[in-house]
Amino acid sequence: MVTKKIALVTGANRGIGEQICADLAALGIHVILTSRDAQKGEAAAQRIRAAQPSADIVVHQLDVISEASVQAIHEFVINTYGRLDILINNGAILIDDNVSIFDLDVPTLRATLEANLYGPLRLCQAFIPLMQANGYGRVVNVSSEMGQLSEIGRGTAAYRISKTALNSLTAIFAVEVGRGNIKINCCTPGWVRTDMGGPSAEKSIPEGADTPVWLALLPDSAPTGAFFADRAIIAW
Repeated sequence: MVTKKIALVTGANRGIGEQICADLAALGIHVILTSRDAQKGEAAAQRIRAAQPSADIVVHQLDVISEASVQAIHEFVINTYGRLDILINNGAILIDDNVSIFDLDVPTLRATLEANLYGPLRLCQAFIPLMQANGYGRVVNVSSEMGQLSEIGRGTAAYRISKTALNSLTAIFAVEVGRGNIKINCCTPGWVRTDMGGPSAEKSIPEGADTPVWLALLPDSAPTGAFFADRAIIAW
């Protein structure tokens, strides 16, 4: 029986997701590292274990756009642990970089929404009721400043739309769950030097992982249904 907190992180085979897993493991949390490609997920786990021999990490395949895959990991968590304390929806795609909304095709938007919105929706629907049954939970949806309506820009329309929608999903779940010991928030990690962000980005990967990890461990008195950057609430 696992007595420490249990966290599930999506899109965790590289970049910010891998760093989130490493940081949580360093804090004594049992981490379920998920990846569409289980071999890539295991490679990420091995990198973490090489740096942290005591890291408590298991790897599980997860494709968030697949109903069957989400159901399989839900059954795994139920049967193995009976609870989930932390859900971090980190996995996302960006396939329309700098594309004008006038040139955006529906298949590109649909594929982006499948990964960046419908995937987190499926996981929240699967695991928040489990958190409610156990009286504790922290949900972190990794969004982007590109989805911030108060600072909206041009281009990359599908990605922007998906992240704005993810922010809305976060707020709606938080309102429906209410003010208890389940905190549902979203954050922007900033512009990070990952495969997605590129080498010119201003933040390192550990800097990008900092706020998601902080939100995963919020105290009982912390807010819910908010949008964060650098550990501070920002405008939607």
